[in-house]
Amino acid sequence: QVQLVESGGGLVQAGGSLRLSCAASGGTFGNYFMAWFRQAPGKAREFVSRINWSGGSTYYADSVKGRFTISRDNAMNTMSLQMNSLKPDDTGVYYCARGRVDSGRPQTYNTWGQGTQVTVSS
Repeated sequence: QVQLVESGGGLVQAGGSLRLSCAASGGTFGNYFMAWFRQAPGKAREFVSRINWSGGSTYYADSVKGRFTISRDNAMNTMSLQMNSLKPDDTGVYYCARGRVDSGRPQTYNTWGQGTQVTVSS
């Protein structure tokens, strides 16, 4: 049973940067779609970005387009999210997820990490 583990969250000032990582243990990323979601307090989990199995296709929520970059290394079974020009609205728990469907809906992902907290202060 594959497990996903996120790391790299923390507290940063607005305008700063963070790099999140997601590592798979007990399995591989394989030919799955991988994605990042986030959830702010009192809000629903929302799509941030996703990447296809080869890394050749990436998708971003409009709110992060141009500021975030998703990437993956299948040989290392890792995925990253480089977050630049962070805003207070980016605050939340960030989750990585694995799924078979090219989708931004969290229901289509069946393997999730435990999340890592990102807090952006103004």
